[in-house]
Amino acid sequence: MTIALGICIAYLAVALVLGLVPGLRVSRSVAGFVAGDRAMDVLLMYFVMGATIFSSAAFLGVPGWAYSRGGAAYFLLTYVAFGMLPFYFLGPRARRVGARFGIVTQAGMIGHRFSSRTLTATLAVVSVLSFIPYVALQMKGAGYIVEMLSEGAVPAWVGALVTYAVVTTYVIASGVMGVGWSSVLQGALMMIVAWSLGLYIPYALYGGIGEMFDAIAATDAVGMMLPPGLSGSGAPWTWPEYSSAMLVTGLGFSCWPHIFMKAFAAKDDRAVRLPLVLYPTFQLFLIPILLMGFAGIAALPGVSPPDTIVPALMFATGISPWLIGLACAGVLAASMSSGDAILHAAGSILVRDGYGSIAREPMADRTERRAMQWAIVVVALISFGMAVGTDLSLVGLLVLAYGAVVQILPGLIAALYWPRATAAGVLAGLVGGSAITALFLFAPDLRPLPMHEGAYGLFANGVVLLLVSWRTAPAPDGLLAEYRIALGR
Repeated sequence: MTIALGICIAYLAVALVLGLVPGLRVSRSVAGFVAGDRAMDVLLMYFVMGATIFSSAAFLGVPGWAYSRGGAAYFLLTYVAFGMLPFYFLGPRARRVGARFGIVTQAGMIGHRFSSRTLTATLAVVSVLSFIPYVALQMKGAGYIVEMLSEGAVPAWVGALVTYAVVTTYVIASGVMGVGWSSVLQGALMMIVAWSLGLYIPYALYGGIGEMFDAIAATDAVGMMLPPGLSGSGAPWTWPEYSSAMLVTGLGFSCWPHIFMKAFAAKDDRAVRLPLVLYPTFQLFLIPILLMGFAGIAALPGVSPPDTIVPALMFATGISPWLIGLACAGVLAASMSSGDAILHAAGSILVRDGYGSIAREPMADRTERRAMQWAIVVVALISFGMAVGTDLSLVGLLVLAYGAVVQILPGLIAALYWPRATAAGVLAGLVGGSAITALFLFAPDLRPLPMHEGAYGLFANGVVLLLVSWRTAPAPDGLLAEYRIALGR
């Protein structure tokens, strides 16, 4: 596997260069670092949206779910299909607001709309806390690949450390434009690798896709292919669990700050909406990824952890080390294309919206940019600690993170659509919803029904926001008038 490992190392070097160069063409300001001087066109937005979304959870976690839970993996197809719909309406409005008021982050926009530093800081904390398990799963995915390619000679934690040293370096140097152009390379490689392996592996092991499903039907695992599938514990995944998980992930999809922030980097509304219309073409790559997971059910029973089924299948089919290297580079691309965007957003939010909301005086532009770079390093180290210390699967980490991030949605809708909403209402809803989510996460036996903890939090969030907003005074008419102008009303 020396050749395959060498190809992955070469890919890391190429990704580093491609991530560093774009930073030379943008201003050395906070606006250049966070929003790329608001110059992202349709091509960059398309790859940023696609490659950022599909990560280690897609390339390793989705096949792992298909392998261990069968038909339950179709859940991911459904929520991803609907997840970008809210952003089609929210994104262009946020872009206009950002351009008018100089806003570059999601929390900054909501806090500005309600003239509340406390709200901005609270949103920053929720955002960063939701980011940490998301970055951790990207690191775990990268570590799995390096460990398997080295046949255990390089531990997973070392692989994750080296890969994310590269990611952290180009994110610190180039900001959002480094994330954007590296996503072009990573997205294209992901698509090629996914379709190549997804079609080849069933053919190599069974003689075709139809024959693969015939083989599964002839085994005791055939029951796995029927909905609603199996949960991680092996118990039936009930419809309350399934539907609530679908609600939380589908609505939370557009709320991820690292995705939402790209609206502030777009040069016009078209650069936001057209990539979202084209986005389902990127989602097509989930089909071959599911096929890879299904291919292991009859051919390689007992692979543990299930998230490593794709590398195990590559070895089992006797693919050339050169091709294995390219394929594993595609898996690293999936990890890095999400990890870089998340780290960039986390550092920007932590400084601009977290520290900036409690500081007595604003930081100088150069000082703020440098603080963001250091914050990226801190978030990367914390996420690395979680990646090494948790036994959760990749998809398990992802679903866990969604319960936190979906609590941002009521505040986004209120900021962009409801003039009567108040800062007190949004803050009370966010705190209350997050508290309910945390309560049912750590004490699941208290849930009235076996539903995703984030669904309970989202319901409480919306109710509290409505009730408190009606009992408190709205924003001054002058600020609301400025927002109406920015939104084109």
